[in-house]
Amino acid sequence: MSADGTAEQSRARDGDAGARIALAVREGIMAGEYPPGARIRQENLAEQFGASRVPVREALRQLEYEGLVRVVANTGAWVSRLTLEECEEVYQMRERLEPLLLHYSAPALDAAAIAGLAQLAQRISSVGADTDAFLALDREFHMASYKGAHTAQLSDLIEKLWNTTAPYRRAYVSKWDADSRKIAHEEHHLMVAALRDGDSEDAERILAGHIRRTRRQLARHPDIFDVESSGR
Repeated sequence: MSADGTAEQSRARDGDAGARIALAVREGIMAGEYPPGARIRQENLAEQFGASRVPVREALRQLEYEGLVRVVANTGAWVSRLTLEECEEVYQMRERLEPLLLHYSAPALDAAAIAGLAQLAQRISSVGADTDAFLALDREFHMASYKGAHTAQLSDLIEKLWNTTAPYRRAYVSKWDADSRKIAHEEHHLMVAALRDGDSEDAERILAGHIRRTRRQLARHPDIFDVESSGR
């Protein structure tokens, strides 16, 4: 094999390893295994995945682009963290931008897509106090509601905004009482009903209120943003 072929194979292996490492760290952050502010050590990831530093750096760059990690040149990488004020700003952005994305998406959601959303809403209503199940299904529900949109930047931006607030949503949802869970479930079902009726304007209104309520509730739990993370 030529030197060019060997180099190409090496790059492909690094790319595969980078994607695998990014997936594992992404899932770890979403699951709360890497809390906000936690140090992510490249040497530990390289050892854990049996990889060189090249795919580890690629993985961290990807996670930084997604808003999950902050990389400081020649220093290291940390899980992104927000202050309460920064989180409120992100939620205000979401409150205004996600209804716009739903506006783009709704006309392309056919009966099968809306039926899928209804099934997800029902599954969410059935998870009880299982925070992990709720967060996974809630994200799947909202992202599925945006599937009909074809945008140059908005979809990627909203996914990044979701990523940056994920650890704080986890802490907030874990504090929910039965009434809080019931309200969230009802809002999901109301969104589905509006979409089924072809009333995207009402669906957008419900979505904006859904996000606004979370923003206001997060502001009542400033302790969520005060936790200091040890390195790992």
